[in-house]
Amino acid sequence: MKSFKQLFLVAIVALGLSSCGYNRMVELQEGTSKQWGNVQNSYQRRADLIPNLVSTVKGQANFEQETLTKVIEARAKATQMTVNADDLSPEKIKAFQEAQGGLSQALGRLMMITENYPTLQANQAFLELQAQLEGTENRINVERNKFNEVVGEYNSYIRGIPRVFYAGWFDFKPKGYFEADPGSKNAPTVKF
Repeated sequence: MKSFKQLFLVAIVALGLSSCGYNRMVELQEGTSKQWGNVQNSYQRRADLIPNLVSTVKGQANFEQETLTKVIEARAKATQMTVNADDLSPEKIKAFQEAQGGLSQALGRLMMITENYPTLQANQAFLELQAQLEGTENRINVERNKFNEVVGEYNSYIRGIPRVFYAGWFDFKPKGYFEADPGSKNAPTVKF
């Protein structure tokens, strides 16, 4: 009789948990982790392309060593910064984004140097790498947008009633979003 009561209690708890949306919270949380992996994959693709880009530029132009050094340092910093998918707090995402932003700025300076080196602009290998890098930046943007959508769905779900009460019990916490880099609201100045 005692085991029947325990079985009945387990069944009631299981029904209660399923009605509180626990399974859906797990599913959405896993979706954010998966999408975070996609974001990191896109950033890794960029980090993998940079040595090829630097080697191509180095072989074609005798340009400022300082710019090359900054690209290499920014890449090293960006690849060292990792964020665990289980801890996607706004602070951690901001730190990750700052490290990646430094790399983006260094790459931007490297690309601007090509204006001073016509032979580099005409080099087919450089043009291909530049196209790959542009495509990678687009992929990063797409994956960050998808990540924000998945995080929005997850955060909305765990904050809805009655799930907001259960989410805290099971340690479901809101995730952070990717945000625009500081100063990105100002359009860059292009001079010819």
